[in-house]
Amino acid sequence: MFIFNVTTHVEYSAETQWLEWMDNVHLPDMIKTGKFNKAILFRVITDQNEDQGGTSYAAQYHCDDKSKYEAYLKEDAPLLRKEALEKFGTSILSFRTELEQIIAL
Repeated sequence: MFIFNVTTHVEYSAETQWLEWMDNVHLPDMIKTGKFNKAILFRVITDQNEDQGGTSYAAQYHCDDKSKYEAYLKEDAPLLRKEALEKFGTSILSFRTELEQIIAL
């Protein structure tokens, strides 16, 4: 299994709108690409959120293998990333990581 993880810091002023958009638009759009079979959103628990002016979230998109993720990058990522930036601008800041499952019990 391969997981595409996007951690996003969301300013408090945009948090409610961003969460609604993630639930109703973005996560479903990621699944609709046909590249991912599961999307999960986590809140990052830390005592530093108040110091940072917002909350951090981690979205995980699961796919069968890295080739599907690479197809997503080529075919879908530019448009989906553009939509997020146009809607939320500098009120969000994201970084992306790739995770490959090695062991599951």
